[in-house]
Amino acid sequence: MKSIFLAFAISVVALQFPLWNSQSNIPLNDHNMANNSIGALLENNSIYDFTLNNIDGKPVKLSEYKGKKLLLVNVASKCGYTPQYEELQKLYETYKGKLTILAFPANNFGGQEPGTSEDIKSFCSENYGVTFPIFEKISVKGVDKHPLYRWLSDKKLNGWNNEEPSWNFCKYFINEKGELVKFFPSKVKPMDKEIIELIEA
Repeated sequence: MKSIFLAFAISVVALQFPLWNSQSNIPLNDHNMANNSIGALLENNSIYDFTLNNIDGKPVKLSEYKGKKLLLVNVASKCGYTPQYEELQKLYETYKGKLTILAFPANNFGGQEPGTSEDIKSFCSENYGVTFPIFEKISVKGVDKHPLYRWLSDKKLNGWNNEEPSWNFCKYFINEKGELVKFFPSKVKPMDKEIIELIEA
């Protein structure tokens, strides 16, 4: 009788306190949730699998850009590299038939993108006449990194690259097949010779 009571007591305690994974120090329930999230991310094995809200809050499927070369840039309004918006617009206008620029405002570096979507949209339009697609603010680095940027910076997902943005205005070049081709750090200007060559190739 005592053994039956002891077994019942243990089962009650187990229900109230989840078992722990000895390797990760994460409760098994949470660990399974984390694995499910990772599994969902791994299903996005193509850049065309992602959908993000544009600066107006409307969902945009990146599959809409199939067949075009893409330059993805994490942007900010109060950065020393912010004047690159001017060259990005020039690049977009010059190669509009071949290239689409996708801008992703992010506040990860120095708090240099603190504004709302409306603030960002007005700033880009009034100061640089930006007409290429701008999306809602996301995180491009750290524990809350957006799944798109996890794909861009994890070679298990994109095939070869582990480099994540080191500052504002880093650039990822995607070819017309949806393949990540090149990562460019902030200091590389939009009209750089290597970027032009990739567009014209």
